[in-house]
Amino acid sequence: MEAVVRKQTSFRLREDLLQILQEHAKKANRSLNNFVESTLMDAMYSEPNEETVAAINEARSGKYAGVIDTTDFGSFKTTTEKA
Repeated sequence: MEAVVRKQTSFRLREDLLQILQEHAKKANRSLNNFVESTLMDAMYSEPNEETVAAINEARSGKYAGVIDTTDFGSFKTTTEKA
């Protein structure tokens, strides 16, 4: 297994963002550095599978676009089911 080379760097972050990151890292029992690195890795290297890509393309096509009735759950369900 090859060693991963890491380069020390620094960022300037908003204080509120840093606090949120620190809280999430603590909840996950991880260091701030590890939490931020893995979050960035997930964001940069996650690719949707074929089924998700197909669903995205279908939604963007507008093929099933229409009026959705939100007056109650039954009506909502009926209007969101495929024809």
